[in-house]
This record gives sequence, structure tokens and C-alpha cells, in this order.
Amino acid sequence: MSYPNDQTPDAAGTPPSTGPSRRSFLKQSGGILGFALVPPIAGQAEAIADKMAPASPILSGQTNVSLHINGQAKNLRLEPRTTLLDALREYMDLTGTKKGCDHGQCGACTVLVDGRRVNSCLTLAVMSQGKEITTIEGLAKGDDLHPMQEAFLKHDGFQCGYCTPGQIMSGVACVKEGHATSDDQCREWMSGNICRCGAYPNILAAVREVAGQQAKG
Repeated sequence: MSYPNDQTPDAAGTPPSTGPSRRSFLKQSGGILGFALVPPIAGQAEAIADKMAPASPILSGQTNVSLHINGQAKNLRLEPRTTLLDALREYMDLTGTKKGCDHGQCGACTVLVDGRRVNSCLTLAVMSQGKEITTIEGLAKGDDLHPMQEAFLKHDGFQCGYCTPGQIMSGVACVKEGHATSDDQCREWMSGNICRCGAYPNILAAVREVAGQQAKG
């Protein structure tokens, strides 16, 4: 007896099947079933994602932020995640405040908020609404420098100058806080401001001089 496609019977004499095998049938069935299930699963995933998405557009868009900086009111449209540092530099062109480490470790971005020194790289702009913000640009009164600025010039309290705005702002607050009554105390309370050029002795001399002037005054 001849068999189609030159196929031969197995050892038991059973002729081979010319149709699809059981294994191939299951594979094809599984593939069809998988395609049938994809749309419902995908639809459920999209529904879950929609429920988890933030309901408020403010969280993903921009919002109105009103800041009082160096005696002037500034109204901005910012993302809620915008830092005070980026708001100053990128939106108001107040580039005297420097971006150093951007992690609150170097003090180059120090500004005063209601008279207290803060790292503006770690402070959200929206958190500073309704507060008085002072940057290095706001210390001088016209051509009259702030005593701390004059002291830094007198004692050469800088080299490259990158950290100087933050050092000056921190020095002003340090004296106001009463934390510059001795060299050791001043070093301790100014330790958050790093000078990579190593001008620490001159910075210390400048801050201590202003502290002495205010103590006499």
C-alpha cells in the first residue's frame, strides 16, 4: 500500500496523520486565545492608569506664584516643582545666587527668607509665597554696599568668587543670629558654606569685623 507524500506507517502499522498534530493545534489555539484576550487586558490597564493619574492639572502643569523679592512683587507661572533657586535664576534673571551642588551641601545658593538663611536649591518657589526674600542683589542700597560686602572687599574674602554671594548672605544672617561672637562659633555656624578656593581665614575676618561693628553699634 502506498501513502501520500511518501509517508510510511510506524512500527505498529498505523499510518501517519496527514492533518495538523495535537501539539500544533494547541499552539494555534493558544495564539488565537491570546489575541482575543489582549484588548480586554489592555483596556483594564488603561482604566487603572487613568484612576491613578493625578486629578488636579496643577500637579502636572503650571500655577501662578507670587513672590516678594528684594522689596518687589513678582508674579510668575511656574511648575509646582520649580525650586526657588531656578525661579530666581531662570525666570527673574537674578543670577547672583549661584547653583553649586544643587543638593544643599555647598551653600552657594544661600538666600534670606524672612531674615533666615535657606538653601534655595532645596526650597520650592511655591513655599516662599507671602515671605520676604532677599538675594545678594538686594543687599546694597544703590551704590552703598552692605557692611558685609564692604568687609569681604576689605579682607579679600574671595578668590574665584563663585561661593561669595552665598558666603555673604550666610554671613549677614550669622551676625544677625548672634552666632559670630567668637572665631570658633563663627566657623561652626558658617560651616554650611564651602569655599573650594580655601579663603576661609579672610571670610572669617570679614564676618567677625561686621559682628564687632554691630556689637559696638
